[in-house]
Amino acid sequence: MQIETSSSAAFQAPPARERSPAGIALAKIWRHSLGRAGIIVLGIFLLAALAAPWISPYSPTTIDYDAILQPPNFQYWLGTDELGRDILSRIIFGANASLQVMAISIIIALSLGVTIGLITGYYGGWLDDVVMRIMDGLLAFPMLVLALAIVATLGPDLSNAIIAIAIVNVPGFARLVRGQVLTLRGVEFVQAARASGLSDARIIWRHIWPSVRGNVIVYASLKASTALITESALSFLGLGVQPPTPTWGSMLSVSMQYWDAWWMGVFPGAAIFLTVLALNFLGDALRDSLDSRLKD
Repeated sequence: MQIETSSSAAFQAPPARERSPAGIALAKIWRHSLGRAGIIVLGIFLLAALAAPWISPYSPTTIDYDAILQPPNFQYWLGTDELGRDILSRIIFGANASLQVMAISIIIALSLGVTIGLITGYYGGWLDDVVMRIMDGLLAFPMLVLALAIVATLGPDLSNAIIAIAIVNVPGFARLVRGQVLTLRGVEFVQAARASGLSDARIIWRHIWPSVRGNVIVYASLKASTALITESALSFLGLGVQPPTPTWGSMLSVSMQYWDAWWMGVFPGAAIFLTVLALNFLGDALRDSLDSRLKD
């Protein structure tokens, strides 16, 4: 009996591993119908941007005077532009530039805004007053107007467009985080951590930040769509990524001169619309998945 017992214990199945919070959140997002649609659409555009040199049927800058302003056909699926360049290839390569500006600018804005919000919200005092008045001053300007002013000052360029879009989004992140930190710094677990002798940096990073990062992630996903629209507007006005690099906004700008060639504006506009819609869907799904009041 002892041998049987020991052998059965030896072959007992290992306990199931518990899923991480990130895994649980991803599972919730995938079960969310809007979130699943957002992931699929964004995945398609991201794959297209990363694999552009291999999947693009033509070079986005090759001029073909024999194919000027051709409507969609079997050779050029989405038609050609005023220089005979393939619209589909330019949309694929334009995804690279547009999504790159959007992603990098939001990452920079998130990093700066979260740092400012955590520090000013935790310490308060004159530092909070000075920094928040600066944030209020930036928020007083319409986002696009401020971005235009920054790019006009620095010059039209990819890096300057990233800087401009990042700067106009910093105040939103800073005020969001600061407001939550002001509430959290007086709760019992933060007071207990402070009484136990933990450093301010450890309290902020280990106790306060985990409580606010969910809302920051959701906010970032929603602001990403605004960043994409801002980048498209800058490119539309000629202040974003400069030719010959294609972007969706610059393609829309050129299409305004050729009203009969409807395909020149419809397809880049559809790319912007679908990407922004997918980002908003993903933001809604993230909000639902990170809401502790919602059960599995």
